[in-house]
Amino acid sequence: MKILLVKPGIALGDHIQPPLGIAYVASRLREKHEVAVLDFGMMNRRDDSFTLELGRFQPDVVGFQCYSPEIGEVKRLSVMARSVLPKAVIVAGGPHPTLCPEETMAKLSPQTDYLLRGETEESFPLFMDKLEGRGTYESIPGLVWRENGAIKINEISPIADINALPLPAWDLINPQNYPPAQHGAFFNKFPIAPIVTTRGCPFACGFCTAPILSGRTMRKRGADSVIAEIELLYHKFGIREIHIVDDNFTLDKAHAVSILKRIIASKLPISLAFPNGVRIGTLDSELLDLMKQAGTYLISVGIESGSDKTLKRMDKQLNVAMIREKVALIESKGIDLAAFFILGFPDETVEDMRESINFSLELPLLRANFFTFLPLPMTPVTLKLIKSGEIGEMDVDGLIFQKVPYAPKGVTREQLRSLQREAFLRFYLRPGTMFRNITKVRSLKHFGYLAKRFYHWIVM
Repeated sequence: MKILLVKPGIALGDHIQPPLGIAYVASRLREKHEVAVLDFGMMNRRDDSFTLELGRFQPDVVGFQCYSPEIGEVKRLSVMARSVLPKAVIVAGGPHPTLCPEETMAKLSPQTDYLLRGETEESFPLFMDKLEGRGTYESIPGLVWRENGAIKINEISPIADINALPLPAWDLINPQNYPPAQHGAFFNKFPIAPIVTTRGCPFACGFCTAPILSGRTMRKRGADSVIAEIELLYHKFGIREIHIVDDNFTLDKAHAVSILKRIIASKLPISLAFPNGVRIGTLDSELLDLMKQAGTYLISVGIESGSDKTLKRMDKQLNVAMIREKVALIESKGIDLAAFFILGFPDETVEDMRESINFSLELPLLRANFFTFLPLPMTPVTLKLIKSGEIGEMDVDGLIFQKVPYAPKGVTREQLRSLQREAFLRFYLRPGTMFRNITKVRSLKHFGYLAKRFYHWIVM
């Protein structure tokens, strides 16, 4: 059968990266089926290009990736897909269907026929078997379907041995064609590709969906698999920078060391960055030395707050003293540091937020991102807010940082957005910080992407 996998993106989605999750699924599916991948963002979000590709490829199955703020766009594209391909099976997967299957099925009806929750490298091929007359719905992990007017939901089953998965279908997503400003906005070398070496998160940060989506058990790829992927990307696709986008790359030190030593031994002239963040408490001198030797020029960390009181409420298992200590250690190794902060966490005051802003100015950071708190579906903090009546039914289309979907009691959304703008401007308009970042701009095209991001974060 013919399968088209679609990354929809959203209107404010200027973080355009190769769809790694789709590439993993495509790699398994094409063992038995003909598979194509369509990144709507890379098509300049042109509806006519989308419908033209549907008509050209004529897929039997159209699968949409769906993050929470994308559900409206998935609905819109599904309507177009149904009009072009009335007999095609339409399925959606990804974070939002995994977290909120009943809500997703209701919102995507009647165009969407099925949902696949959780990791789908094993379940999607089983789903295709069922479409071809083999197996049962009940035997497919994470499947959601309608039966006699009721919605049936199977439990998800994380893949135990991710090391056994085939490498992503990089040839279907062509990472070398993606723009220079991806996950981390800045870069050292180009082209860039993201990879993952682990899945799962054992931590319990109250605002994060990672443990729900990928499970609390950490699963690892071996160094042989990782270096084979890096060498493939380097030699076949011309990739010169690798972004390791694990949630917890440095949590298992032996795992991280084994991979870093293999990268060093390969002698590939690549750059490494960790734009998705590493857990700052796991970093030590030995790890940082190896990261530097392997080509690491940038590490991102989730600091989140400059207030011990707020960090405790977040269940971050961090404190300000430890952050200062680890940041100083990273600086001593000559590795640039970027940090994430959250403004507007439940029960925060304006004074608490200013404490975080001031803390960011005290640290030797190259960059800082100031996100407003997002009440993501099914997280402990969101469930608590719903139970207390502080929030009701969420507009998930608004779950992007620029729209400020939530503000804590006593703070208006306009105040919070103003504080966010203030944080960015105070941080980046300092002469030294501005100069250091300007020297990292690689081209006029790169400057254009950065200007677009500045507009979305500051002006809109």
